[in-house]
Amino acid sequence: MFSCPPCTSKALPHEFRNTAEALFPSGTFPEGKGPTVESAKAFAGILGIGEDFKQIWDVHTSGNSSKREAAESTEEFLDSFQNNLDLLIQKTWVEKADEIRKENLLDKVPPLIAKIESGSYPEALEEFGAILEELAYLLFGAQSQKSDFTEYALRIDPLFGLFWWYGGQINGIPAWVKNADKDMQFALLLLGICYLADF
Repeated sequence: MFSCPPCTSKALPHEFRNTAEALFPSGTFPEGKGPTVESAKAFAGILGIGEDFKQIWDVHTSGNSSKREAAESTEEFLDSFQNNLDLLIQKTWVEKADEIRKENLLDKVPPLIAKIESGSYPEALEEFGAILEELAYLLFGAQSQKSDFTEYALRIDPLFGLFWWYGGQINGIPAWVKNADKDMQFALLLLGICYLADF
């Protein structure tokens, strides 16, 4: 299973570690406690998606725009994300035996979008984690199933590795995420969506 053991954060480059651990600390938290949206914004900045994250976040939380404008802007962004993710999946070269996995993964994207649009963020995070696990398999094969996958991805490119570290954290989301408020849950989703929308 594609997930990051707790010791994996030690493999992160020092300049990423504090921000990453602020977003996904070990342990559990009472409802309303734990990481904040600010830690997600800081993580987005390190991933190189800070501006996109801020733009969508501001629309999502702004009281200045109408609900209709916010919904249209979010829908447009999710369309871009879905198109990029579909393209990434379709363009991934796989062995003939894995073609079915590829088709099944494409089928999982529309339900993910529907869950995000309906505000079912914990379910969307679980679904997104599973999608990232399958995507990692299509891109990296059996290497993605090994315990040192994050270290492997970090050696390819530190930011790319950081993204897959994030993917491992939301795959089988920690209990505190399920108890977090909707804004925090949306912020965690938005990190992966912004990254893949520009991939």
